[in-house]
Amino acid sequence: MEKSPAWRVVFFVTRGEDPELCEKRGSPDTVFLVLVLLMLVCGAVMSFSASSVYGQQFYGDSTYFFKRYVIFAVLSVALTVPFVLFAKPAFFRAFAVFLYVASLFLLILVLLIGTVGGGAQRWLVLGPITIQPSEVAKLGLVLMLALVLSKYEDKVTSVKKHGGSIRYGVLLPGALIGTVCLLVAAEKHISGLLIIGMLGVGVMFLGGTRLRYLAFMAVAVAAAGCLLVLVSSYAQVRVDTWLHIEEVDPLGSAWQTLQGLYAIGSGGLFGLGLGEGRQKHGYVSQPQNDFIFTVICEELGFFGALFILTLFVLLVLRGFRIAAHAPDRFSSLVVYGISLKLALQTILNVAVVTNSMPNTGVSLPFFSSGGTFLAMQIFEMGIVLAISRYGTQKR
Repeated sequence: MEKSPAWRVVFFVTRGEDPELCEKRGSPDTVFLVLVLLMLVCGAVMSFSASSVYGQQFYGDSTYFFKRYVIFAVLSVALTVPFVLFAKPAFFRAFAVFLYVASLFLLILVLLIGTVGGGAQRWLVLGPITIQPSEVAKLGLVLMLALVLSKYEDKVTSVKKHGGSIRYGVLLPGALIGTVCLLVAAEKHISGLLIIGMLGVGVMFLGGTRLRYLAFMAVAVAAAGCLLVLVSSYAQVRVDTWLHIEEVDPLGSAWQTLQGLYAIGSGGLFGLGLGEGRQKHGYVSQPQNDFIFTVICEELGFFGALFILTLFVLLVLRGFRIAAHAPDRFSSLVVYGISLKLALQTILNVAVVTNSMPNTGVSLPFFSSGGTFLAMQIFEMGIVLAISRYGTQKR
C-alpha cells in the first residue's frame, strides 16, 4: 500500500492518529462480537421470562415486552452495522461534537415537555417513540471528553507550572461534565447524575488528569448528589428506606426492595427453573426493568447469575483489551469510556437490587426493558467493534 500523501499525514498526526494504522482495516474483534451476541440472546430470553406475567396482566399479551426487545434489538443492530463496517476512527471525532450538542438539546427539551416517571422528569415522548435523553448524553459525554483529552494530551499531562494541566485537564472537561450534570440534576434524575459524574471522572483519569484534581471533581459530584437528595422528598424516602429497611413499612416504600431480596434468596444454587419464578407474579413490580436481575437469580440460581455476571466481566475486559490496542489515543479513550460505562451500570444495578445502595432506578445493560437504553447499548458496542477493526492486536 502506498504511503499517505503529506497533507494526510499532517491531518491525522495533528489529531493524534497514525495515518498508516487508520488505513489498515481488519475484521471486527471476534471475541467481543460473540460476547455481545450472547448477551443479546440471554437478554431476550430473560426479557420474555421476566415480563410474561406483567405483559399478560397489563397488555393482554405475554410476549409484549419480548417483541419490543427483539424489534428494538434488530432495528438497532441494522442501524449500527454500517458504522461497524465503514466508519473510521476519524469519523467518531466529528460525531462526538454532533452527539454531545444533540444530547444537550434533548436534555433541555425534556425539561420543557418531558414526562415524569420514577420521581424524575426524564422521558421525551415523540409520537410513537420514547427517548431518555440522559442515555444519549452518557455516550455523547464519553466521546467529547475523549476528543478534548486526546487533542490536548500534552497540556493535560504537563508537569510545568503553567503547562495548561488545570485549564485543559480540569476546567475544560469539568465544564463539559458539569453542563450535562446540571441538566440531568434539573430532571431530578439521581441515578443518571451519579453515573454521568462517575463516568466523567473516570474518563478524565484515563485521559491523564492528575489525581489531586480528580479528588476535587469526585467531591463535587458527591456534593451535587447529596444536594439533590436534600431537595427531593422522593429521593429522601429512597435513602431512608435503604438505611432503615428493617423498620420501614414492608407493604410501602420497602416493598420492591424486599420482594427483590426474597427472589434472590429463593433461587438457591440452581434456581427454580427458567420461567418458574414466583416473585414476578405481582410481587416485584415491573420485573422486566431495573429489577430483572432478581428474576435471573430466582430462576437461574447462584450459578446462573454468576454466569451472567461473568459474561459482563469478560465483555468489559475484552473492551479494555481493544482499547489498549486502539490505533490512536482518542479511540482508546472512547473504548475505555464505553467499557467503563458498561461496568458502572452493571455494578450499580446489582448494588441496588441487593440493597447495597438506595433504589435509584439503574438499568441492567442488555437485560432491562427500554428502547433507548437497548439501542444506545447496541450502538456503543458497535463503536467498539468499529474501532477494533483498526486495532494493533494480532487477530
